[in-house]
Amino acid sequence: MNLTSFSFPTPTLYGAGAISELPARCQKLGIRRPLVVTDGGLIPPASFQALANALGAAGKDRDWFVYSGVHPNPIEQDVRDAAKCFVENNCDGVIAFGGGSPLDAGKAARLLVKRPDLDFAKFYDESDWSGLAPCIAIPTTAGTGSEVGRSSVITLDATHRKAVLFHPELLAKLVILDPGLTVGLPPKLTAATGADALTHCIESFTCPQFHPMCDGIALEGIRLIIEALPRACAKGDDLEARGHMLVAAAMGAIAFQKDLGVVHSLAHPLSSICGMHHGLANALCLVAGMKFCAARKPGIYRRVGIACGLELQKSSAAEADQKTITFIADFLAGIGLNTRLSSHGVKPEQLDALVGQAVDDPCHKTNVVPVTADDFRNLYLEVL
Repeated sequence: MNLTSFSFPTPTLYGAGAISELPARCQKLGIRRPLVVTDGGLIPPASFQALANALGAAGKDRDWFVYSGVHPNPIEQDVRDAAKCFVENNCDGVIAFGGGSPLDAGKAARLLVKRPDLDFAKFYDESDWSGLAPCIAIPTTAGTGSEVGRSSVITLDATHRKAVLFHPELLAKLVILDPGLTVGLPPKLTAATGADALTHCIESFTCPQFHPMCDGIALEGIRLIIEALPRACAKGDDLEARGHMLVAAAMGAIAFQKDLGVVHSLAHPLSSICGMHHGLANALCLVAGMKFCAARKPGIYRRVGIACGLELQKSSAAEADQKTITFIADFLAGIGLNTRLSSHGVKPEQLDALVGQAVDDPCHKTNVVPVTADDFRNLYLEVL
């Protein structure tokens, strides 16, 4: 696989072995003492070794450091500890390495380097975030697309809820998409992260905000995921499938500049309250969310189904939705994602708290149809 570079919206280097370009890219960005922000035990050892080999041993006026304490669903303390490590070691840039959690934490840590006294609950009271330390984002999973995102999703101490910290300055200066770094990802995690990317593409496409460029990206992302994700789950060393999933995950994150919908509002509380992996939470709620939307606005999934390879041009609106939803349900089952919330430790007594946070979550505000508290309760019960 040859290395390819493109920029949309972030300068991106793509291809097997792209990690070897890291030292030269750091030099171009003026990074001589990077802090690697990662999640430690969740990274395949071979992937981290590839990073270590690329960065090499410390030399004159050059060194690198590691903060590896990021939780699977990042919390505010992760960001504060990473920023502290950055300052204590006189770092001059961040390499965010891993899944969506360390990518989000690494991007956000730079905010505290600039303003150590920042109250995240008052993040949007600040306007000037220019001059953040440069960040290179290197995903080792294909799901969140955080590497191309302008935001970080962090559970705040003050609210114990996920908050979206959005600002264009949070964009990484460089993204490296190296499928070799995802080869060691277990099939279950490959499936869950891939389902996250799929949910991003489906929800962003059906979001009613007008953004035709994002619509096209979302549909192509769906096509890539349907073709590549089963292959990546079945044969982890399929570099083409792994590479296409990395690209599709980035496309999903670009597409949801339009915003998302009800499935993400269902999923976010499952992570903050129940500790569930975000991609798994999306996967378990996706079909129920699609049924809910299609029943109230028939025909919204016709083009999603066509992107999946279905012949739906002559189907009625309701038939096109039904065939698409059935296909997605079977697709998720085929990669082992047809379990229920209760199988992953979610308890009925958590329902009130889940509904409360789902109602407050901003994602459903841009859902294709309105969602009430009773709707959230019924949707959780459907997948419990």
